[in-house]
Parts: sequence; structure tokens; C-alpha cells
Amino acid sequence: MTHHLNVSGTRIAYRTLGDGPGLLLLHGTGPGSMTWDGMAERLAARNTVILPDVGGSDLAEDDGGPLTVELLTEQLAAVIEDSGKAPVDLVGFSLGAVVALSLAATRPDLVRRLIPVSGPAHAEDAYLRTLTAVWLDLAEHPDGFARFAMMMGFSRHYLNSLSPEDLAKQAAFLQPSPDRLRQIDLVRRIEIRHLLPRIQTPTLVVGATHDALIPVESAREIHAAIPGSSYAELDTGHVSRTERPGEFIKLVQDFTA
Repeated sequence: MTHHLNVSGTRIAYRTLGDGPGLLLLHGTGPGSMTWDGMAERLAARNTVILPDVGGSDLAEDDGGPLTVELLTEQLAAVIEDSGKAPVDLVGFSLGAVVALSLAATRPDLVRRLIPVSGPAHAEDAYLRTLTAVWLDLAEHPDGFARFAMMMGFSRHYLNSLSPEDLAKQAAFLQPSPDRLRQIDLVRRIEIRHLLPRIQTPTLVVGATHDALIPVESAREIHAAIPGSSYAELDTGHVSRTERPGEFIKLVQDFTA
């Protein structure tokens, strides 16, 4: 079932699958909640899975202005409240992890358990600043933009396991768009370190050992800053749920059980 909301000038959508306690999966940089398809169906065996498409996703409609963490946090809160499933278990991936952390710090009433996956706490890092600058510069070369995204998103081992046809499909999926560039621009402006010590929600921080986009040290830093948080690390590249879906699902289900 698909629902629509208007939040501060942005028309956003969210879908729900299954029945049971609320489990919200928040997308990162990319087209939106469709990146959770397949995994969402498996998780819906135990939960009502909530799949929002917030600002910067392909299904969101706004004025095209700059994105902010505060704006996306407001949209996420509106989805949870509208779903009637609060408090939810919240999984945020990459940029979605940043927004999930922000929500847990500012609206703890909406989050029962929190799982931020491979997200940055700040952009005061020469590596991340350089990476995002190169990625934005490649927007004029769509194929290069997409192949750079593949190299940053997946481990060498995983890419080598794909057929030429699968590699071509990935490249077609990761083409640049104005919204994608807005999301990348937000990544290079992130600063949420001041929020992390405020998080009291039970939290499992997940890192990826071979993450070339958001190095695993960022996940370790977030874990160290959140009082009482737990930590897990998957032996994958950035998109760990694609490389090790079974292990990813087990982490989520064990922590939220």
C-alpha cells in the first residue's frame, strides 16, 4: 500500500508491506525505497515494513532546492507518525543512517530500536570531501559517474563475482540525476556529531570492513559516541545488504526481536 504526505513543501511517499511491529527501512543516496526491494519482502514476514521515499528520491516532489538533514528528519518523523506504528525499529543506510541518527536524537518517542548502517557523522574528512567532489565532477560523464558509484558501493570481491551483463545493469541503475547530485551535495555538508551523545535509544551501529565510500572508521566513531550502543561489522563493501543479505537480515532480526 502506498501513502502520500506533504511535509514543508515536499510531497513524499511511503509504502507498507506485511503485518506486525513497525520496521522502517530508510534509503541512502539513490533512487529511493526501491533499493530495499527483495530484502523488504523477506523482513515483512515478521513486521510491518515501512518504506519511505524522502526528499531527493525519485518519487519525492519539491522545489529542487538544497537538502538538509533537518528537512529529511522532519519528513521521516511525519512518515512514522502517519503510519500509526510508532515507535518503530529504524534501519537507516548511508545518508539514511544520518537521518535516522538525527531522528533518534531529536524524537526518541518515535524510535524503539535504531540500526544505522555505514553512515558518516560529519564531512570534516579530506577523503570524503575529495570523493564527493570527484563524484559531482563526473556528473557530466554519466557512464563514468555510474562506474565510480559502483566502485565506491561494492567491494572488489563482489564486483569480480558479477557477469558483464550484471555490471552493465548496475551502471544503468546508477546514472546521475539532479536529485542524485543534491543528495551527494548534502553528504559533503553533514555534521551530526553533536547529536550522537543525546541518543538513548538502544542502538546497533553496523559498519562494512571494505567500505570505500564511507570508510568503516566512521561507523566505529559513531558507535563510540553513542552511550551504550552495540557494534557489528560485515565483511563487505558499502552496500552490505546486497553483498551479504542473509547476514544483514539476521543482524536486523536478532537486534529487533
